[in-house]
This record gives sequence, C-alpha cells and structure tokens, in this order.
Amino acid sequence: MPFMKFIVLSAACLLFVSNANAQKQHFKDSVINGVNCHYIEQMPQPAFDINDYMAKNLRYPKRPGKVCIEGKVIIRFVVSEDGSISNCEVVRGIGGGCDEEALRLVKNMPHWKPGKQDGKPVKVPYTLPVAFKLQ
Repeated sequence: MPFMKFIVLSAACLLFVSNANAQKQHFKDSVINGVNCHYIEQMPQPAFDINDYMAKNLRYPKRPGKVCIEGKVIIRFVVSEDGSISNCEVVRGIGGGCDEEALRLVKNMPHWKPGKQDGKPVKVPYTLPVAFKLQ
C-alpha cells in the first residue's frame, strides 16, 4: 500500500513539473514522500466546457480500406499568462492520423483561464489526453 501511495503522488508531481528552465521561477518547491516537486497555487482551467469542445470539434481521421484506431493521444502544452495555448507536442501517440488531429484540436482551443502564482498569471505546462473511440 505505501508503494501505491508513492506511485500516485509521483504521478501527481509529474503533472506539475515544468521542463522549461525559464518557467521554474514561477513554481514553488515541495517535497512529497522524498520526491522534489514544483507546484502552482492555481492551475489553469478551460474557460469553456472542454468535453463539449472535444465532442463538437474532434474529427476522426479517415483511412479508406484500413482499420480505424482507438486509444488516447497525450498532448503536452503551455497555458500562457493570457490563457493562450502554445508549445503543443505529442507525448504519447497512437498513429493513424490521430496524433495530428489531437494536436490540431488542442492548438485551436479557445483561451483558458491562466494559472496563478502569488496572485499573478504565469505560464503553466499542462498535459491533456485526447480519446479516440469508435461508436
């Protein structure tokens, strides 16, 4: 059971870790079960219904004569101080055109409510899964 807590806390820490040195100054350091973490006081949030946005805007890639793929594409991006999305990249893809579609979907999202540190908007890295499922 202690090992499971470590895994869950480690995963939570990884969600908030910044890989850009310029952004580290905005994050506070914390140690959780011996793991150094950076955290943000207020995480960015979509200023819209993200599930509705995904449902209306996701276009499943067409592949004539081929079996369609299901799975999750994991996209990492930065929510800037003004809420805009930048630095989008595929962390884990599934291929078949799904990776490109997930990137398109995230890049075209409306502005988010930015994350805040000490009451000021800051850049925050964010990871989002985009699910592809046939109905």
